Amino acid sequence: MGQAGGLIAALVSLTAAVAGSAAAVDFTLTIPHGGLTRTALVHVPTGAGDPRPVVLNLHGGGNAESHRRWTRMGAAADRRGFVAVYPNGTGPTSGRLLVWNAGTCCGRAPAQGVDDVGFPLRTLDALAERVAIDRTRVYATGLSNGSMMAQRLAADAANRLAAVAPIAGAMAVARFAPSRAMPVMHVHSLDDPRALYGGGLGPPFPGTNTRVAPMAVEDSVKRWAAADGCPAEPQTSPALVGAEGHTATLGPPTKVIDANEEMWKFFERFARR
Repeated sequence: MGQAGGLIAALVSLTAAVAGSAAAVDFTLTIPHGGLTRTALVHVPTGAGDPRPVVLNLHGGGNAESHRRWTRMGAAADRRGFVAVYPNGTGPTSGRLLVWNAGTCCGRAPAQGVDDVGFPLRTLDALAERVAIDRTRVYATGLSNGSMMAQRLAADAANRLAAVAPIAGAMAVARFAPSRAMPVMHVHSLDDPRALYGGGLGPPFPGTNTRVAPMAVEDSVKRWAAADGCPAEPQTSPALVGAEGHTATLGPPTKVIDANEEMWKFFERFARR
């Protein structure tokens, strides 16, 4: 009886923590979807309060755990009070070199028709069963192939997202018809050696002969500008100069901006009606 009572107390304690206690909470969501068992890592920030905004943070060719460590978004989530969610893509090797079906890229996911639009949306539904979230303030970002996937979500599920901030990856959607205007902040290095700023074939993926030819970044941004009804001529701010690559293994990370802080300052301006 004592053991059972202790277990119940532990479960109640965990529920209270996830709902919003003084301590941050990390857990994994396991979600059956599209005939597959999918997972997503979740970081619920410190403190209690109203329903939380959510940022979906999509990895490139890798996995959610390495992307979580690399982006360090959990610290920004604690400072700013949003829930950070790191979904996992799919791949032939469990947990390694996972990718997204972003439309025309990348890897096996597009060829197999993996439902990578439905999976993040189902993740939000599963998250809402455990954490009080603000569904009008759901945002998406991602790196490389994850950037492409964030843009596909913005195009195909505009009714579920308030804004997106793709990083180091132009759009790769096969069909582009967003149902509403979508705020987009695109971050991309002119010196990116893989996802070339001007588009065209990048180098082969590690250990393969596979190459992809993404859209030019400015063409990608122009498509969003046209869909959003923005002026044809952009406003240009003073340049911020600094070396930047694609990831830690493909050029230096930028020290010019704090991407987590800049995207959150952008995100918090928008809520879906």
